[in-house]
Amino acid sequence: MLWQILTRLGGSAARHPWRVITVWLLIAGCAIGAAGALGGRTTDAMAVPGLDSQRAADLLQTAGSDRAGMTAQVVVTPKEAGTTFFDSGSARTALARLQADIGSLPRVLDVNDAAGSLAAGREAAVRTGFVSPDGRVAVLRVLYPDQAELSTDDLNALLAVRDRQPSDSPLRVEMGGELFFAFSDQGGSAGELVGILVAGAILFLAFGSLVAAALPLGMAALGLAVGAGTITVLAGVTEIPTFAPVLGSMVGLGVGIDYALFVLARHRDYLAHGVEVREAAGRAVGNAGQPVVFAGGTVVVSILGMAVAGVPFMTVGGFAVALVVLIMVVASVTLLPAFLGLTGSRINRFGLRRLPGIDGGWRRWISHVNRHPAPYAVGAVAVLLALAAPVLALRVGIPDDGSMPNSRTERRAYDLVAQGFGPGANGPLVIAVDMAGDPTVTDRLAAAVAADPGIASVAPASVDRGSRVASLLAFPTTGPQEQATADTVTRLRSSVLPSVVAGGPTRAHIGGATANLADVGRRVNDRLPVFVAAVLALSFLLLMLIFRSVLVPLKAVLLNLLSIGAAYGVIVAVFQWGWAGALIGLETTVPVVSFIPMFMFAILFGLSMDYEMFLLSRVREEYVRTGDNGSAIVRGISGTARVITSAALIMVTVFLAFVFGEGPAIKMLGLGLATAIFVDATVVRMVLVPATMTLLGRANWWLPAWLDRLLPGVTVDSDDVRSGTVSVAAPALSGK
Repeated sequence: MLWQILTRLGGSAARHPWRVITVWLLIAGCAIGAAGALGGRTTDAMAVPGLDSQRAADLLQTAGSDRAGMTAQVVVTPKEAGTTFFDSGSARTALARLQADIGSLPRVLDVNDAAGSLAAGREAAVRTGFVSPDGRVAVLRVLYPDQAELSTDDLNALLAVRDRQPSDSPLRVEMGGELFFAFSDQGGSAGELVGILVAGAILFLAFGSLVAAALPLGMAALGLAVGAGTITVLAGVTEIPTFAPVLGSMVGLGVGIDYALFVLARHRDYLAHGVEVREAAGRAVGNAGQPVVFAGGTVVVSILGMAVAGVPFMTVGGFAVALVVLIMVVASVTLLPAFLGLTGSRINRFGLRRLPGIDGGWRRWISHVNRHPAPYAVGAVAVLLALAAPVLALRVGIPDDGSMPNSRTERRAYDLVAQGFGPGANGPLVIAVDMAGDPTVTDRLAAAVAADPGIASVAPASVDRGSRVASLLAFPTTGPQEQATADTVTRLRSSVLPSVVAGGPTRAHIGGATANLADVGRRVNDRLPVFVAAVLALSFLLLMLIFRSVLVPLKAVLLNLLSIGAAYGVIVAVFQWGWAGALIGLETTVPVVSFIPMFMFAILFGLSMDYEMFLLSRVREEYVRTGDNGSAIVRGISGTARVITSAALIMVTVFLAFVFGEGPAIKMLGLGLATAIFVDATVVRMVLVPATMTLLGRANWWLPAWLDRLLPGVTVDSDDVRSGTVSVAAPALSGK
């Protein structure tokens, strides 16, 4: 059985600690060394087969169009208020010099000739779209090859051109675009450090011992080193999205410390009962390790389940995150017991005296809830539904450079472009056209698109004579992240373009970053119900298999949905409505990043299983031992309350640390995950679970006989419960 395998594994690691630790150190060293020698760079490629925007990108790529590569945008304006490029010769001269400097950079394919257009006169300059109608803003669009050929060095070289501008230059220079999105630092490493430090403080208070607090941190840090190195190596052989390392660190730290906490608490409980160190470590891994393995497996499966979305970068990113979680599970049942065996009886050294009355306080609270289950159940559900209510206004989209703080040059460049050319200039639509021998089709398309009320202007077509592929830039009247822009794209595809090319061999597709991210969001939303249904069904079956019950897993699934819904609602309220946004450095409202809902659901549903497995396994132990549902609920939940509360505080702290990064997507994930874990560990686990289980009574453990015969014999009941030896109803977090 699983507990026997884990018990032997944990006991062996505790008896031979240096062997296990050495193996882990070698693995970490190899992973880091391989990352340096063979590792690649993460990318932001969002190629999704079958999308119209992907067809546009493929068509341009086939034609070798520069518009299929990566771009940067250099936005220039005279420093002196009221001065324009039309009336200032020094501003035009400085612009020409800047343009030449940028054009001479390595790997720059082309820079539009804004200075030359000004030399041709005011009307010619405005007509090109390089200079704003009021003459205050000029834009240099810098064309690069595909992202795979670029690196951070190219971004630094472009920034160096700006930094080399003389102090008496008449121009203010700001920069943004895809190059910055791909290679600029959006924060994350500081979040990891803050999360680790605060987690250490919580562990010290929870365990009352510096030695005990250090073990989960050491295990998580070593596991994270292996995971990060492995992701970097994978980036050398496939395209790993840039969010994967940050998200992997966020989730890996949280689950790693949590898993270690569960095993360590059980180990110290055995020590308190006089069990020898190595035997205690083996039993702890055998008993607490079972919920860890099942919970970790649920996290991995739910994250890998994102493959149903049919979005390759999400699938690969999810695989990278799931790999880190899997490494943490393995570390919890091998590396941690090795630490426990090496530490021995010194685990309670350098500590605080245990605070009295905490465990009794939890027991009194759970008993109180169980005496009044109906009002607590109704009240808790009402709170969660209120938190989840804003989700009805959920709007997915693209947080663009306009969502960044004013301290970033990308935000300042975005604002200048919007002021000079209109909001749509920050998110042009790229219309790729296979002319199929019709040289007049581009003129007809340009006229039809320009006549649409959602389009401000259309730039002259660029035609590749060899492939007969043309591209047009259409500038919407609204910003990239606005719903009206997505509506414009839908209208152009459904009626405007077909009115010109339908019935003939000519093909036209709408691409560009704005259309691409909108398409990805639509694909994810279309596949989300299938994904949710699959994860719910899998979780229900797993819990039914483990706890031999129908109503317990059904309750768990429904309560987890409530906590996730509350997290979605908080995300909408903060990011879309702006409630308390300033507290996390959000200077403007933004839509929810299109792929965030699926990522959040995958991660949160898996993580919520951690507490579900740990809590219900202890309630199940008590029920099997005593047969009394009421006392099993009180003893099981109160006995795990301190562990779950400490684990939740650690995970909330780790996730909140990432909220103060600069990228909106990481902020959303950090806040959403922290909210859901907090709600799950407080309102759900400490109110709804005891209230609903009390209301259900003995029906909690009902399983039809015919179904019981069909299910394989898998359980998380501990060896102590089977043998009737040691009672483990209340793990001792503090050894003093």
